[in-house]
Amino acid sequence: MTHIDAGQSGQFAIGGDLRVNRLGFGAMRITGAGVWGPPRDRDAALATLRRLPELGVDFIDTADAYGPDISEQLIREALHPYQGLVIATKGGLTRGGPNQWTPNGRPEYLIGQAQRSLQKLGVERIDLWQLHRIDPKVPRDEQFDAVRRLLDQGLIRHAGLSEVAVDDIQAAQQVFPVATVQNRYNLVDRDSEAVLDYCEQQNIGFIPWFPLAAGDLAQPGGRLDRIARRHAASAGQVALAWLLQRSPVMLPIPGTGNVAHLEQNAAAAGLRLSAEEFAELTQAAQS
Repeated sequence: MTHIDAGQSGQFAIGGDLRVNRLGFGAMRITGAGVWGPPRDRDAALATLRRLPELGVDFIDTADAYGPDISEQLIREALHPYQGLVIATKGGLTRGGPNQWTPNGRPEYLIGQAQRSLQKLGVERIDLWQLHRIDPKVPRDEQFDAVRRLLDQGLIRHAGLSEVAVDDIQAAQQVFPVATVQNRYNLVDRDSEAVLDYCEQQNIGFIPWFPLAAGDLAQPGGRLDRIARRHAASAGQVALAWLLQRSPVMLPIPGTGNVAHLEQNAAAAGLRLSAEEFAELTQAAQS
């Protein structure tokens, strides 16, 4: 196998001081169906996690809601004490069952969940803790104040937001430094374009979730397929390469519970699209 190094994706300093390779790993898919319960193949999930540092993947994104708890627990089992790794987690969504997600932004809940994540991950301070959703039933400033308290207490090093608009980020910035934003974004889902542009202006890390989606562009004979064949790559690898070239603050986190799929995703770090290929895909996705 050709040497795979996620460091080829370039680096970004989260919060200005926490440098990571830009191609990371999302740890949602190491849980069971519906992001609920343990994975079907626990050994495969652990093997996938242990392969990450060997591939140069040093940024891992998880959440207390994945499982719930399962993802954080498996990360600790596989990788603690995390030498050279940045572990990011999130809080603010509760789980009632498979594929069920309910926001809870009460400040005492957010602070309590961050404290639980500290224990599950086995750390004294979380490198990056993100508000998984702004709960519409709780004033957002109260939620931002809870994040500020976590920072002030030294329980978290940096803080981020997820699924927000530009005005949410600006409001949060009045309360604490926003280090990252995690919104759904990929080659064919560009609704967060304005958010990405704002993050680039502010040097805020932008973490696109669901990064591999390519929709109809991935159909055999389509533009994405033709470009992928030209590079002897998969459509998913080209979609990741496009994201990495879209912005220097982009931190894609493709996830999987399979080592072979992980290696395929990580290999995208070394894929470079020509200016013409990048423009062609950008235009095709917008048409």
